[in-house]
Amino acid sequence: MGMEMKKRYISLYVENRIGVLAKISGLLAGKSYNMDTLTVGETEDPTVSRMTIGLTIDDITFEQVKKQLNRCVVVIKVMDFSEIPIHKKELLFIKVSGCGEKDKAEVFRIAQAFGLEVIDYDKRRVLVQCVKTESANNDMIRLFNQTFPSRIETVRGGSVAIEAISTSEQ
Repeated sequence: MGMEMKKRYISLYVENRIGVLAKISGLLAGKSYNMDTLTVGETEDPTVSRMTIGLTIDDITFEQVKKQLNRCVVVIKVMDFSEIPIHKKELLFIKVSGCGEKDKAEVFRIAQAFGLEVIDYDKRRVLVQCVKTESANNDMIRLFNQTFPSRIETVRGGSVAIEAISTSEQ
């Protein structure tokens, strides 16, 4: 185990009740572990939520994080997604403002070329939804920034991840 910083993902099943998100994020922040992303939502069981946490962290510290989370009373199960095949996506919204007809046509062209969805628009603005990997979403932000400098607004959610069913689909 080394001190090399790596991007890691961990998934937790936790009790779905008030204060659990604060407890988990507080536990990590209290130990000075920085979360790159944190996403949480109710599962098929309304008493259980699932968290996906992205960290850039070394091996030794990551092992400490997993142990501390496993000891936490509100945590039902901890899953390390670092070394297994997973499906992982994040949601990104990109709003382009100050659009003329030519700009709007370009947004629609980009959306079609890259499999994005235009979800709203008016005379001067277009809102695009992108559900891709973190890396692909970073590329989309770069492309929109280059194409429409100083006219975009972005909102992104953290990644959600689930273990792959088969490795052939990766």
